[in-house]
Amino acid sequence: MNEQTAVRSESRAFAGQHILVTGASRGIGWAIAQAFAARGARLSLAGRDAALLEQRRAALNAPGGPDHTAFAADLTDAAAATAMVRHAVAAHGAVDILVNNAGYGASQPFAKMSAEHWNQMLAINLSSVFHVTRAAINDMLPRKSGRIINVASTAGLTGYAYVAAYVAAKHGVVGLTKALAREYATAGITVNAVCPGYVDTDMTAGTIETIVKKTGRSADDARAELAKGNPQGRLIQPEEVADAVLWLAGASAASITGQCIAVAGGEVMS
Repeated sequence: MNEQTAVRSESRAFAGQHILVTGASRGIGWAIAQAFAARGARLSLAGRDAALLEQRRAALNAPGGPDHTAFAADLTDAAAATAMVRHAVAAHGAVDILVNNAGYGASQPFAKMSAEHWNQMLAINLSSVFHVTRAAINDMLPRKSGRIINVASTAGLTGYAYVAAYVAAKHGVVGLTKALAREYATAGITVNAVCPGYVDTDMTAGTIETIVKKTGRSADDARAELAKGNPQGRLIQPEEVADAVLWLAGASAASITGQCIAVAGGEVMS
């Protein structure tokens, strides 16, 4: 296979496959959506911001290419999440690859943590994964085929101060990933997670803004402090996380299941 043929082959690697990406309008989710679209997939984009989702959908649609769709829904609500999946299946058929990327992190000292904050972090980061996966897997099982990829965090592999609820939720995502991988190992369905460190996204920008407000440090200092957690001394780029997702979704990863891959420059090692 020459280089030109290889490029063409890669560009069609997911042709005809239906990929559902949650949290698809920004950051990691948007990078993942673009990567799959560039390789011929039919995309269902899910999130809360209907206007931005529609902009993203329009940006991905190309003449002669797949007609991507977008669905605004509160995925912390079981009925809304199930309805979103049903609409996606009606548009494109059963989900071949589910990427559970929706999530949000916020900090509170544990001793002052409200029940509302705790419940919100678990709902956004863990319960949404449960709701969407439960709805999508029912169409995967009869076909004995499917890939589920959860975007967790290094917070699912280790602990961090002041974000106990977020850490607990992401540990839950890691645990759910491993449990489902075991449960569906003979059903043709693989379940894996990617666990990024601090990624150069809007969410990290919000973290930097919080540090500035609470400490009076400059934004550059706050950003440098976050980057120090990565032994490579930098923030991860969204496209790096998308590349890990693409590999887990591809044919060469058929035997990879129950794995939680840190994309963090060596911050967490297993």
